[in-house]
Amino acid sequence: MEYQFKTYQETPLLQNHLHMGGSNPQGETIAVTSRYLTRGGTPWIGVMGEFHFSRYDRQYWYRELCKMKAGGISIVATYLFWIYHEEVEGEFNFSGDCDIRAFVEECRRADLDVILRIGPWAHGECRNGGFPDWLLKKPYRLRDNNEGYLAKTRIWYQKIYEQIQGLLYQDGGNIIGIQLENELVNGAEHLKTLKEIAVETGFHVPLYTVTGWNSRFGAKIPVDEVLPVFGAYPEAPWTSHTDPLPPSHNFVFSPVRNDSAVGTDIIKDTDEDGWRLPYERYPFATCELGAGQQATHHRRPIISGMDAYALSLVKLGSGNNLVGYYMYHGGTNQIGKYSTFNESKATGYPNDYPILNYDFQTALSQYGEAREQYRLLNLLHLFVQDFGSILAPMELTEAANPETDPSNFTSLRYCMRTNGRAGFVFINHYQRLATMAPLSHVILDTGIVRFPEISVDGDMAFFLPFHMEIADCLLEYATAQPLCRVGNTYFFTALHGISPEYKFVGSQAVAVNPGFHSAFSMGEARIVTLTWEQALRARKLSGELYVGVGCDVYEENGNPCAIEDGSFSYMLWTGDHFSSHRVERPFRQAQAAFEPLEAAPFVPAHGEELCIGGPRKQFWKKITVSGDEGFIEIPDICDAEQIYADGKLVADDFYYGKPWRIPARLLYGKECYLVMSQWKDDFYREF
Repeated sequence: MEYQFKTYQETPLLQNHLHMGGSNPQGETIAVTSRYLTRGGTPWIGVMGEFHFSRYDRQYWYRELCKMKAGGISIVATYLFWIYHEEVEGEFNFSGDCDIRAFVEECRRADLDVILRIGPWAHGECRNGGFPDWLLKKPYRLRDNNEGYLAKTRIWYQKIYEQIQGLLYQDGGNIIGIQLENELVNGAEHLKTLKEIAVETGFHVPLYTVTGWNSRFGAKIPVDEVLPVFGAYPEAPWTSHTDPLPPSHNFVFSPVRNDSAVGTDIIKDTDEDGWRLPYERYPFATCELGAGQQATHHRRPIISGMDAYALSLVKLGSGNNLVGYYMYHGGTNQIGKYSTFNESKATGYPNDYPILNYDFQTALSQYGEAREQYRLLNLLHLFVQDFGSILAPMELTEAANPETDPSNFTSLRYCMRTNGRAGFVFINHYQRLATMAPLSHVILDTGIVRFPEISVDGDMAFFLPFHMEIADCLLEYATAQPLCRVGNTYFFTALHGISPEYKFVGSQAVAVNPGFHSAFSMGEARIVTLTWEQALRARKLSGELYVGVGCDVYEENGNPCAIEDGSFSYMLWTGDHFSSHRVERPFRQAQAAFEPLEAAPFVPAHGEELCIGGPRKQFWKKITVSGDEGFIEIPDICDAEQIYADGKLVADDFYYGKPWRIPARLLYGKECYLVMSQWKDDFYREF
């Protein structure tokens, strides 16, 4: 069957119309047009990953940032939770794991830009949305333009600025943006005031962002003052019920940026004034694509790599020009002097979360392990890193008859991004928790190029190029996905069930067998087609292409490392071929012994968290580990579980169907106990 597209119609490009942009001392500029961002005058697609410094041990910040860099992240977004820094009014803490200056400097050391999410209100599943308890007791309205609240906001902003002064982009630093507030859907005047306070304080940055989602018309924002950024998640664990959700629209290509499911626990269903955010003045930008999802007590989804990858690919095909993930790296909540810092129903929120655990089932786990989405998402990140300047000006052109119903599992979901001369066709053949019907004899006709027949079967999402410039040649089409380039060598990945074929203008089609030895030349270019499995392990490190052999390679202090423990091997592109390398690392996996106990050895400080949903039996085990290397697994089926080391709560979890993995270093040399609460079938689950 032949699949065609609507006629491409270029939209007007607005420039210099927003009160944003800036330059650094080297003369580089960052600016925002109505369709894309620019850097150094060139269209630019940044890849932003959320990582909360205050939810991680600072001694591991740099290592984890290096992993993010290897995964294709170019910008780190991070919240500053007010309660973490001023739990007691007037007593500010920016030391230890709360040292924002040290974190920004570590980001710079890892060659990463930073966007600070300075609130004042943050949410982020934090107690009071990040507000200190004392602030809630004030006699004035919060998140409002009254003098009492604004006075405290000025102090908060000033204290942050004192920490990061000299690290802004205009100073030659790596802080390129500020997010103001979060999920404020009906407060344009307040957002404008927050920007004015931020600027007066000294936050002069190229980008000022606000979350743009709302139920229908988009958040009310100060037009032209800020860049609205959007989100989309695979599931909605904040939903109050425990029933399965209908198929998500986030897996269908669409020009609609606003996902009304995000934040429905705190926003209105309708907008009485009929406000419409002027999308045509802004590029499509995201800050909360769900690379994972945090389980609530009443809803515990299992997020797969394809959930994250297909969602991100759909948004990229739909025009996304700032790829932003929440979360990209998990973390661990702190416990304050007077309270825990997790969101809970006890604090007036609709959800219960673990006290410590903020793993988020995301690309890099709470303890730095790589998940499937880390590898899958990097396929997109490698591409936009090397070819984003080509893709960014291209606009969404929908299918001739676009499929808008996510419950339709039999139609081809496709679109393209094009400039009318060249482009990329995007296909998504994946719907979370559903099976798509196989499609054969698929012929894509862009109106410029007609692709050869392919079959689309199984869980897959991909894109194909047409009229793509490859060195001194013009690639008419390829039935393989572009990956990255090193010099004049262009790397592609083969797709499951689709034979890789390249047709250059003026030449015959070339079919290849993918693998490390698949290179062929065309003009000044060399083409290498990796297998899908090889591409998942491909990493660009300091401009060179590495492919881990069963491991995830990253670079730390200029040296190749692997996320996985022990010795590892990788392939390195030399400019002519792949060479094999091996690094020997001694490693001794710790062993754990579990001794069931008939009675609790002590009264746990946070035992009430094991009784969410009503009284539950508790079961105790003593844990002894043999060393501090590797991870131990706890496979027990339960409701909630906690580990205490020398009497202190060090880890917790809501069981969601997968073994709980804990670093041995948290337990080694300490007196450790595991307590679990009784399983009850009283929550939404996918196992």
